[in-house]
Amino acid sequence: MKRRLTALVAAVSVLALSACGSGSPSGGGSEAPADAGSGGLTKISVGVIPIVDTAPIWLGDEKGFFAEEGLELDLQTATGGAAIVPGVVSGSFDFAFSNLISVMVANDKGLDLQFVANGASTTGEEGTGFGAVVVPEDSDIQSAADLEGKTVSVNNLSNIGDTTIKHVVEQDGGNPDNIDFVEVAFPDAPAALQNGQVDAAWILDPFLTQARSEGARVISWNFTEMHPELDIAGYFTTSEKVQSEPELVEKFTRAMNKSLEYAQENPQEVRDIVGTYTEIDAETLAELTLPEYRPEFSREAAQTLGEAAAKYGTLSEAPNLDELLP
Repeated sequence: MKRRLTALVAAVSVLALSACGSGSPSGGGSEAPADAGSGGLTKISVGVIPIVDTAPIWLGDEKGFFAEEGLELDLQTATGGAAIVPGVVSGSFDFAFSNLISVMVANDKGLDLQFVANGASTTGEEGTGFGAVVVPEDSDIQSAADLEGKTVSVNNLSNIGDTTIKHVVEQDGGNPDNIDFVEVAFPDAPAALQNGQVDAAWILDPFLTQARSEGARVISWNFTEMHPELDIAGYFTTSEKVQSEPELVEKFTRAMNKSLEYAQENPQEVRDIVGTYTEIDAETLAELTLPEYRPEFSREAAQTLGEAAAKYGTLSEAPNLDELLP
């Protein structure tokens, strides 16, 4: 499994996008997006992370859902959210993919961004998911409340990982203020847990699958436990583009929603196409828990997430969902 882990670095799930402190669009994101595609199609640039969570847009492009709307996708891969958000703000990307908290934080700092389509959501199923808090098999930590007073790794401080963990700890009767969160990249988290550098680690697939195969024990599926319909990430653009190019935004949203529905109905095609833009091998792909792909955002879950982010200091105040969500 360790052999496979090395090859999976590029495949960290969506939350990694907020963890990456640096990165740039791989396709020359500083260039302005073209508006004249081939065959009369309108070319649009979309910033994405090459991970499992973005499978629907790759699949929708292959199936021709965007071409049906008169759009030609120019998918620009980036290593992290630090490049994604500026790419949209500068106009290098027409649209881009990011987790909800990262866009909430961007708006909290004065930017004006809006989601126009959902991207990936928690499975909502108890006892499973693509992200979890894990401890060594022989740890005395048995529940989320037991994390009080412990050291817990997340990929990025003040983002969706520690926000959701603090929420579930408090709901379980613990004091989240007494948790020492430290930053450890997902690929390094299983080793940090095994070496005793941290008492618990928040890890996403494919590294979660690897950690569990080596004996790590799940004590919290923090996304589902925060809210069973929690949306993790979506596609966003600037409010200015929503207002100035409503027809283009509507076309993108329709094609994206169709792609999400198709992906949800065809999980094997999702696994197949992920293998075309990541280095995840077929054996690991078969083991991964896929996100749920659905067009509708859960406002109730987003409200829970936003209020928790404000409560725990990730945001200065709860976000205005009427301005953030479609």
